[in-house]
Amino acid sequence: MRLLERMRKEWFMVGIVLAIAGAKLEPSIGVNGGPLKPEITVSYIAVATIFFNSGLSLKTEELTSALVHIKLHLFIQIFTLAFFPTAIWLFLQLLSITPINEWLLKGLQTVGCMPPPVSSAVILTKAVGGNEAAAIFNSAFGSFLVSKCGLICLLLLLC
Repeated sequence: MRLLERMRKEWFMVGIVLAIAGAKLEPSIGVNGGPLKPEITVSYIAVATIFFNSGLSLKTEELTSALVHIKLHLFIQIFTLAFFPTAIWLFLQLLSITPINEWLLKGLQTVGCMPPPVSSAVILTKAVGGNEAAAIFNSAFGSFLVSKCGLICLLLLLC
């Protein structure tokens, strides 16, 4: 009986283990073009669902009050889009004198310039009881800046 109670309590972890086991047994279900169509479901439907669920759980007052925290948003955007890529660039300068493959370093540089995935930022902030409205705004705004401004930090670091 204790095992069943524990499984009910840890239902999310049980689900993750089952999903991994299922993927190991039948990987063709999750490949691009497969029955699950991850190129559509993961890229669009999952992110939209996370935003929709997060939006349903937020009160309008929370969202509007989060928008007026200009210093917070500036700090997050500068940290994510300027400080972190610069720190990665400095770290890569140290790694460039090692025998690590050049393309691996370029890949790390590219990833270092990307904003955090929207879904991860929102889910993790919600899990620790953080300011979910600010997380939603900054995730969406950071992704918008990077996509609409043409990955400026990536271009600057590659030059």
